[in-house]
Amino acid sequence: MKAPPKHAPKRIASTADLRKFQRLMATAVMRPLTAQDGLQPRWIDGRSMEKVAAEFVKPNDRLSSFERLQLYNRMYWFRLFDAIRDDCPGLIAALGERAFDRLAQAYIEKRPSRSFTLRDLCSRLERFIVDNPRLTAPRTALAAEVARFEWAQTVAFDGESRPVLPAEILARTQPSRLRLAIQPYVTLLDLKYPIDSYMIRVKRRDTLRSEASNTPGAASHAGRRRRRAALPGRARTFVAVHRLDNRLFYKRLDPAAFRVLSALSRGATLTVAVAAAGPRVIPARVRQWFKVWMALGWFCERGNKARGRAS
Repeated sequence: MKAPPKHAPKRIASTADLRKFQRLMATAVMRPLTAQDGLQPRWIDGRSMEKVAAEFVKPNDRLSSFERLQLYNRMYWFRLFDAIRDDCPGLIAALGERAFDRLAQAYIEKRPSRSFTLRDLCSRLERFIVDNPRLTAPRTALAAEVARFEWAQTVAFDGESRPVLPAEILARTQPSRLRLAIQPYVTLLDLKYPIDSYMIRVKRRDTLRSEASNTPGAASHAGRRRRRAALPGRARTFVAVHRLDNRLFYKRLDPAAFRVLSALSRGATLTVAVAAAGPRVIPARVRQWFKVWMALGWFCERGNKARGRAS
């Protein structure tokens, strides 16, 4: 975003005036809140925010220009905080509420939204965690993988779906010439932790908590400490995060099967991809894998119109 104008246009007389006003308003609304969750008292050039707000926000009989602008500033940030919390239950469980809130605030300040949709808000969170380890220490490695997994869930939920590859194409095309694409909504993950099992525990915990909160007499338990989902120990895990019939699923993969799918996703021919499984994998096992993957609809044709997968 371009730097905002120093002063608001006195009137909107052209498209250029409108753009200046929009930049000014966007900058004011998107500025980080104070520690007390309020509008910053000074503008970016040091002027009083009270005076700056009065240039382009009218007061009313209840609120000053500053107070009216502060409402929009708060609504913007609180909506982002709500969205990131909704998308990251596993990360909250891993870090705890306070550490997660610090991470979320720092992330949104350093990596502000540049998308028209909140769906993309966490797309850069894994990278941010890796680049700023002090925010998640001593659980940085775990936090990065949880963020990666939770973004894969977002991709699986509403990622692009292309026409499924017909089985007859597999039958009539030479393996040495056949290149298969993986559906854009499928994410293949090579993990240091069993994040899939951990996420299932988090969801089960949250479901039980939700059910308990709707039980008569549940208010008497309000003061009890929240039960945390057990953190996973290190164990290399291969998972495909995908959807089927509009439902989200995690599928554990054999290491050899993961190598085959990864090779296909990089553009290898079927012959090369199958060879990646290793010499100890028998053909019957490979056929069973492909039978399952075809049934899940994971394969689509490559072509000039195909775009890269979300990451």
